[in-house]
Amino acid sequence: MTAFIARRAVAAVVILALVSFITFAIFFLVPRLAGASADDLASRYVGKTAGAEQVHERAVQLGFTDPVYVQYGDFVKGIFAGRDYDLGGPAPEHCPAPCLGFSFIDQNPVLPDLLDRLPVTLSLAAGAALIWLISGVGVGVLSALRRGTVFDRAAMAVALAGVSLPIFFTGLLALSVFSYTLKIFPPGSSYTPLLENPIEWAYDLILPWVTLAFLYAAGYARLTRAGMLETMNEDYIRTARAKGLPERTVVLKHALRSTLTPVLTIFGLDLGLLVGGAILTESTFSLPGLGSYTVQAISHNDLPKVLGVTLLAATFVVIANLVVDILYAVIDPRVRL
Repeated sequence: MTAFIARRAVAAVVILALVSFITFAIFFLVPRLAGASADDLASRYVGKTAGAEQVHERAVQLGFTDPVYVQYGDFVKGIFAGRDYDLGGPAPEHCPAPCLGFSFIDQNPVLPDLLDRLPVTLSLAAGAALIWLISGVGVGVLSALRRGTVFDRAAMAVALAGVSLPIFFTGLLALSVFSYTLKIFPPGSSYTPLLENPIEWAYDLILPWVTLAFLYAAGYARLTRAGMLETMNEDYIRTARAKGLPERTVVLKHALRSTLTPVLTIFGLDLGLLVGGAILTESTFSLPGLGSYTVQAISHNDLPKVLGVTLLAATFVVIANLVVDILYAVIDPRVRL
């Protein structure tokens, strides 16, 4: 297991390096190949009345006049050793490692901004994931055990609606009904830090949690139901029943464990992507997380921010995949062999 984890960790580092290079190339190399000059890139970050000399000065300041491999090397160096940035002040600004650079627009360091918004996204992703995993798997198991009943048909109909309806529709509908009409839950943009008031934190996030979980739980319910229906017809399930094992043990210990393998795979990917930023959910509920930060960065074409969010999201996806691979051996003993 130690060797397996070591190999996966090395592969994770290689993947993150490739992601950083590809993302950097998309923003800095592709425009050069398309014929854009350093001044063309810098013109996005100066005022409309700026002259050619000011635009060129800004291009030099942002490093656009350097070769792309030099720019990428400086970026990687900043992550591991930190670097100095010329932001037009009397002296260069030092960015300690791990440094993801400074915003081209507001000239704030990217990493502290990401870390400030990360707790909001973590809170949203963790709470919603817990709800959709428990409810989705539970409904899927019950539907499989009661195949063809009213409960099964109703649960699958709701699951189909959950998969089909976009989050911005269900989120706005939930806000309209439960926040602004019935006034049961707080309105959008409400968020209280966990350490400041845990009860208020949970109360502010209940509606985003349920709305986001409804979208994902539907898919998990359908996946679990299909897996359980297939597994319950296997020979080892009939053998377990023939031995006189209680039905609860047969379902939970034998059938469900086998069914959870594909569920765990998708759960790791979904959770990793959500931690990288639940863009639609955070935008719908006006939460100050990584999702809204990403939208602002893209709308302003702020390349360091976009690159920082991409690397952070990729890191969480890689970590989630690593954890899922390790948990395979816990859920399915065959993987250990």
